[in-house]
Amino acid sequence: MGDFDLKDSAGKTGNDRLVVHILYGLHTLAWFSAGVFALVALIINYLRRADESEPLYLAHHRYMIATFWWTLLWLVLLSPLWLVFFLPGALAYALVWLWYLYRCLKGWLRFNDQRWPQTQTPTPMQESA
Repeated sequence: MGDFDLKDSAGKTGNDRLVVHILYGLHTLAWFSAGVFALVALIINYLRRADESEPLYLAHHRYMIATFWWTLLWLVLLSPLWLVFFLPGALAYALVWLWYLYRCLKGWLRFNDQRWPQTQTPTPMQESA
């Protein structure tokens, strides 16, 4: 029920899939570029999302966008820990990094399997929102 059938993606090309794979790759490698890759991917996510009509692809763009913004929020909220001492700040940022990496890899693997980024299939009401 939660799987996506390729016959449902009329008009999708291999390039469309490749773009999403590249975006997941950029998000995954963002920590090695001090976040620059994530910003580039975020901009492309917003651009692609605006023109996207396929629910599965749209869900993955939304998932990557939400992952980026939640990560940024946690980094900002946890930044005062760096003022306390190095270890609490480093530990907090490491946990956020692991969560971000987990989300990126989970979404990427689910996209590769043509599945929704979350474990539940969106209802028609959620798809139209």
